Amino acid sequence: MTSKFKKQIIHFFLSLFFLTPIFSVAQIKADDITGLWLTEDKDAHVQIEKKGNAYFGKIVWLKFPNDDDTNTPKLDKKNPNDKLKSRPILGLNILSNFKFDGTKEWKNGKIYDPQTGKTYSCYLAFTDKTKNKLKLRGFIGISLLGGTTHWTRLE
Repeated sequence: MTSKFKKQIIHFFLSLFFLTPIFSVAQIKADDITGLWLTEDKDAHVQIEKKGNAYFGKIVWLKFPNDDDTNTPKLDKKNPNDKLKSRPILGLNILSNFKFDGTKEWKNGKIYDPQTGKTYSCYLAFTDKTKNKLKLRGFIGISLLGGTTHWTRLE
C-alpha cells in the first residue's frame, strides 16, 4: 500500500467521522413531528399537525374523558379566562405556533396545561433517532426554569 493511498483512506474515514453528525441532523424534517402522540402519563393522545407554516397539537383522546362528579365531559375549568372554562378538554388545542428551526427543534411555541390552566413557552425535540420519542420543555422566561415531559409516538 502506498503512502498516498493510506492518506486517502485516512482522509476518507476522518471525513465520514466528522460529517456523520451533520447527516444525522439533516435527516430531521419539519413534518417529522406530525402524528399521534401518547402523553407521558399515558392518559391522553395528542394529534400534532401543520397549519400554515406552524405546528399545533390537540387532545384527541382521554383515558378518563368524563368528570367523576358530574359524569359529563371534562371541561377546561382551570382556565384563567372565565369565557373558556366551559370548553371541553377533548379537542382542546394545547400546542400552538411551533416553528421548525431547520435542524433539530421546534421552537417559539406555547403549551397549555389544562390541569393547571397555565400556558408556557415551549420547545420540542426528538430524543431518539427513530423519531418516536418527543421531549417537550415548557418554561417561563428562559428554558432553564421549567419542566420537561416526554411523549411517545403512537402511529
